[in-house]
Amino acid sequence: MVKQLIVGDAMHELATTRRILERLPEEHISWKPHVKSMTLGGLATHLINLLNWQIAIFLYPEFDLSTVPLRREALIKREDLLEEFDANVSKLEKLLAECDEKTLGEEWTLRNGDHIILRQPRAIALRSFGLSHMIHHRAQLGLYLRLLDIPMPGFYGPSADEEGK
Repeated sequence: MVKQLIVGDAMHELATTRRILERLPEEHISWKPHVKSMTLGGLATHLINLLNWQIAIFLYPEFDLSTVPLRREALIKREDLLEEFDANVSKLEKLLAECDEKTLGEEWTLRNGDHIILRQPRAIALRSFGLSHMIHHRAQLGLYLRLLDIPMPGFYGPSADEEGK
């Protein structure tokens, strides 16, 4: 039952994230709302990277941020973003289907070199480091779209755009 809750939660959040990625306006892919903000394409690409990190939670006992590039080049085509997103969702879905509750309870570590950032059971790491982190950046992406006057999809119910308000 616990695994079903975790898988259901993950699949719901991933489907919701895909709906917002489907709305990315390619003509604004390099736009950003503030000088300190990521570009629209950079933020969307970060959402893709977070899926890679979620996959790593199940493939490895730890993830060392010092071994990955700080920023990857932003994808600029919506089709490329969706293709990589879908491929990563398929990988994560397969890993979730194959894991058992023992695996979900095993300790997983996030580090930056010698500095331990967190050490948690895989299920909690998936939720906090993976899904909640993704939801945070998805909300940022929603703000970007709102500022660009792009109709917003509903996340946990219909949006004002979907209700015609």
